[in-house]
Amino acid sequence: MPANSQYDYIIIGGGSSACVVAEKLVRDGKAKVLLLERGPRKANPIMSYPAGYMKFLAKDTYLAMHQTKPQPQLNGRGPIVPQGKVLGGGSAVNAMVYMRGQAADFDLWNELVTPDGSNDPDWSYADMLGYFTSQEDNDHLGGEFHGVGGPLKISHLGHTSPMTRTYVKTLQGMGIPYNPDFNGAHQFGVGFMQHTIDWKTKRRSSAVDAFLAPVMNNPLLTIETGATVTSIVMEGNHATGVDYVHNGTRKSAAAGEIILAAGAYQTPKLLMISGIGPDDELTKHAIAKKVVVSGVGKNLQDHYECPVVATTKGSFGYYGADKGWPMIKAGLQYLMFKSGPVSTTGVETCAFYDPDGDNDRPTIQMFCVPTVYLDRDVMGTEPGDGVTINSLLLRPKARGTVTLSSSDPFENPIVDTQIFGHPDDLRLTMAGFRFARTVFDALPMRDLIDKEIFPGADVTSDEAIAAHCKRTVKTGYHPVGTCKMGRDDDPDAVLDTRLRVRGTRGLRVVDASLMPTIVSGNTNAAVMAAAAKAANLILA
Repeated sequence: MPANSQYDYIIIGGGSSACVVAEKLVRDGKAKVLLLERGPRKANPIMSYPAGYMKFLAKDTYLAMHQTKPQPQLNGRGPIVPQGKVLGGGSAVNAMVYMRGQAADFDLWNELVTPDGSNDPDWSYADMLGYFTSQEDNDHLGGEFHGVGGPLKISHLGHTSPMTRTYVKTLQGMGIPYNPDFNGAHQFGVGFMQHTIDWKTKRRSSAVDAFLAPVMNNPLLTIETGATVTSIVMEGNHATGVDYVHNGTRKSAAAGEIILAAGAYQTPKLLMISGIGPDDELTKHAIAKKVVVSGVGKNLQDHYECPVVATTKGSFGYYGADKGWPMIKAGLQYLMFKSGPVSTTGVETCAFYDPDGDNDRPTIQMFCVPTVYLDRDVMGTEPGDGVTINSLLLRPKARGTVTLSSSDPFENPIVDTQIFGHPDDLRLTMAGFRFARTVFDALPMRDLIDKEIFPGADVTSDEAIAAHCKRTVKTGYHPVGTCKMGRDDDPDAVLDTRLRVRGTRGLRVVDASLMPTIVSGNTNAAVMAAAAKAANLILA
């Protein structure tokens, strides 16, 4: 094994949070940084087109597919949960939605992690808002809630389908008000989502584009892709370096601080295989105990959604747009004019509301997908012209776990999602499903609908709807929380409010694992804002 290379910081993982932190450490801290990403350096150029991610959504080219533990409450189903595996992580492969969540989400973080009267960092919305706005360069929104001139490009999509526009009008007729800005003063309403897309080029604005690219050629930054970390090197409770395999070659590197940014599945796994985690888990796999931290791998949360599908009386969406002449025509339109179907992600609108009536704090995010869209393991109907409405549960009460399948660093961990592990989660999901179904019967949507085909209009009883939800529920691709920050008196808190791993020195976590509770919306924006705060804490 080659001799250690010495750095100020080693960042494990190359996703959204890693890009934000690396840029700040190099640019502001003038620090020598090694960034290690197990995936490739670049994704296919098609991934930079707004519609391009759909070509790779079901493939493992840039996604690590985690087969989850079979769930008894789902009648033995174990849905696949992907995680980005490329430089840029989720920001390079996701549907590009820019959604921050609710102000109350961050105020709850602050309440859970910061003792009253302490000098600990503030994680409230008032503090986090500055990180959001400083990162943002919005194409049309400004003022209190938005930034102009930041590195991350935010815009509306270049194209919306007739079905999308009909959905927005229909929901307003059903009492859901139009909301022009889900990231503004309130979230309740229906409207068009903002996306991390550069309005000038109509291309994806990933964390690599926004944050890492400006320092990519700085001699202080070393990026190694195709690099799998096998262990964090610990001297007692002090993290001093990493061992890793880079393109088949074993290597070591040392640093003053090790920063974990590998995501909510891989970060707890790396801690545990390095001897940092729950006592019983380390004992089970005969791993030498460095620091016992009972909360590592606990508190897993994600967003989960269930569909209702209808066929339509014509083509109002995107079925068939990725094949033959329609694909060629759309491709030429995009290349020549930066418009048309390639300039959309295909998921253009959503509504936020609460079936229980507390619309100051919505619990459901209801997406309209203008085609027949179902996961591979639940396809019960042929693709075709249609519309899918997915009701996504924003704040599930159940908590899952990430544990080790073995001490082998090349094996994926065991992901136990606990989907519908709390009765309120199924109840709210069923309520969301029922409301979504009524959209098909309301004008003007009713004029476009042929018939409901999945699960079918005859599925009406509580038992039948519950069975449908259990059979079809899927991830929203937003896993968080498995190394949560918290107070000193919280036995499951892995991190303090400065994101240091408890009981250790020189070891921090900056990715979605840090969230004590999941935010109410797509998580990428919150991850990047939290990472910017983390970078300031590190430099402080």
